[in-house]
Amino acid sequence: MSDETVSGPAIPLDPARRAGAVRIPFPARLNRHAERARQHTLQWAQGMGLLTGDSATAEYDALRLERLMAYFYPDATASGLELAADFNAWFFIFDDQFDGGLGTRPEEIRRVVDTLVDTMTVEGTPLVEGAPSATDVPGFGAEESDTPLVRAFRNIWLRSTASAPNSWRLRFRAHWRAYLAAHEGEAHQRNAERPPSFQQFLDVRRESIGVRPCLDFTERCGGYALPDEMHRSPVLAEMREITGDVVIFVNDIISLVKELAAGDVTNSVVVHRAQQGCTIEESVAHISALANSRTARFTRLAATLPGTLARSGVPRETREHVSHYVDGMRHLMAGNLAWSLATSRYDEAGIAAVSGGRPRPWGHLTQDIVPAQH
Repeated sequence: MSDETVSGPAIPLDPARRAGAVRIPFPARLNRHAERARQHTLQWAQGMGLLTGDSATAEYDALRLERLMAYFYPDATASGLELAADFNAWFFIFDDQFDGGLGTRPEEIRRVVDTLVDTMTVEGTPLVEGAPSATDVPGFGAEESDTPLVRAFRNIWLRSTASAPNSWRLRFRAHWRAYLAAHEGEAHQRNAERPPSFQQFLDVRRESIGVRPCLDFTERCGGYALPDEMHRSPVLAEMREITGDVVIFVNDIISLVKELAAGDVTNSVVVHRAQQGCTIEESVAHISALANSRTARFTRLAATLPGTLARSGVPRETREHVSHYVDGMRHLMAGNLAWSLATSRYDEAGIAAVSGGRPRPWGHLTQDIVPAQH
């Protein structure tokens, strides 16, 4: 296997070699409806205008993004996994908008974010009780002025929130909004004269990684919504933060060469190396150790949580929902690693796909919202 050299030490191109020191002590399980979700989301993304042409569709399909959701939600129904796969397709297609110049233009990012946030209504969101399939058609909720990126976002929002409790909708909207706004924060960090501190980096990256909306989907796929006071409990809040950090660290280790090829330095390995003046290999080892220490802490918290809830008089049904939610965090950590080691997004083909400033075929969709600068 060849190596990629970045200002000195060799970085193995094989993602498995880079992530070899990471230990996720939870099993990864794949949802049996993964192939059905794959076919559904390809059709949905084409119908929404996110993917145009056979070449773009084939490049997207090679990433097998639906399998990430199949790992995240191994027990979801077929329709639930289809929605999650659509949601994830939008996530990654949106993320790829920032590999070019837009990723350094915070004012334009703010316009994109404001446009998307305006689509998320809570009061008055249509409820489609008894006919969930009505929300599945590509045009559901679309307005004539919608661009493909906005149309698809509106469609996911309405399908996700249909029949959901208002408290869950409000949380989901807050998490989406924070995820979107974090891209402006990352642009400021890219433009700064000096790299951010590790904590400053994490403050933004914990939102831009998108873990909190994914955990909202754990509730949705499970058919429940945690009470707000339970969702805000210090233990679950810490476990959510750990889950996000582990996903960040694994993603940054595995995607390191791909991001360096694209010229993106919003990566925990890169930030640590700049701060400490060490080698890339030493920074990879440090970030791996951080991931491992966090999963160990998570395991300890998870072991004591059921007894704590029982002694506190939390109703049995709520305790069962919390147990499912905690399992969801495990699925996110284990599934992210399993998928990342298998997808072509981070292998040599994925690196070549973004090298030399090449955008993904779908990397221009924000131009319908903010015209490209020349």
